[in-house]
Amino acid sequence: MADGPARRREALRAELAEQHLDAVVVAGAANIRYLTGFTGSAAHLVVSAGRTVLVTDFRYAGQAPAEVGREVDVRIERSSLWNGLRQSIGALGIRRLGIDRSRVTLAAWEEFRQVTAVELVPVSGLVERLRVTKDPEEIEAIRDAARLAGEALASVVDFIRPGRTELEVAAELEAALRRRGSEWHPFQSIVAAGPRSALPHARSSERPIGVGEFLVVDFGAQVRGYCSDITRTFVVGARADQRQRDTYGVVREAQTRARGALRAGLTGREGDSLAREVIARAGMGEAFGHSLGHGLGLEVHEDPRLSQTSETPLPAGAVVTVEPGVYFDGWGGVRIEDDLVLVDGGAECLSDGRTDLVELT
Repeated sequence: MADGPARRREALRAELAEQHLDAVVVAGAANIRYLTGFTGSAAHLVVSAGRTVLVTDFRYAGQAPAEVGREVDVRIERSSLWNGLRQSIGALGIRRLGIDRSRVTLAAWEEFRQVTAVELVPVSGLVERLRVTKDPEEIEAIRDAARLAGEALASVVDFIRPGRTELEVAAELEAALRRRGSEWHPFQSIVAAGPRSALPHARSSERPIGVGEFLVVDFGAQVRGYCSDITRTFVVGARADQRQRDTYGVVREAQTRARGALRAGLTGREGDSLAREVIARAGMGEAFGHSLGHGLGLEVHEDPRLSQTSETPLPAGAVVTVEPGVYFDGWGGVRIEDDLVLVDGGAECLSDGRTDLVELT
């Protein structure tokens, strides 16, 4: 049985045949890793009907062959990757070449036109569409990343107290992630307290956490290249007041409903509405300004989307975040996020799903 990257390349070749393309130049580190296993930062990948060629530089002369295996031809280019790409395309006898217009810049497009005389055909999302439905090994990697993230957060809860700065908590958490084996941070961790918890994508700051404030912690781990993305909201140094309890309760109810009813076959809009309806009924609809969630994999934000504008059906095997939140300027905000894989008839939570209100007193 072919390994994961080999199966994916065959699925991509089927797409090429449907679009009458001889080959495609694959752009983006995540797409290249998905199709080959290569983890380097500089490469071009050409996939044709019969061959796969990875063009990279001397820094990866030993790494690339070891990661991609024998079915991928590795070309180590010591002068210019564009030169290596041109020669590789010429050797393959390609006439119609797909170029990913969503990932290739205008400057790169001009380079392509200079290095090859073949017909260039703009394409979009060929690899990304394949990445939506996860292989069992991909799901296990995300599950492991979610487990690692949950363990890391649990290990630093006692460190969180009034007077600690957001940056101090972020540093402690990120160190705990690395100590437990996270390869890197999928995104800059968000630790935001008090009024700053109303900023959905706040940058952790030197602001100390105050007594009785909300603290939003949005973070993730990376395992075998795959990401987790989790958010928890705490009350620090005191018991929650009634407004905090009510607000948290609405967001938790919305997240619980979405986790329980989300399933393959719903559109992204229908998935989003599962949580949005709960928040709107509570009179907080205007405070929920972002979508319910997004796909998760080799990148922390990928397809599919759980949003009000997405009419695309959600496929079985997709991994998505479920992260309703409400935000009130000058007061604070609540967000609760878990990672789920969609299965026939429902969804399985890959993260720990611990969403009770936690008061760190």
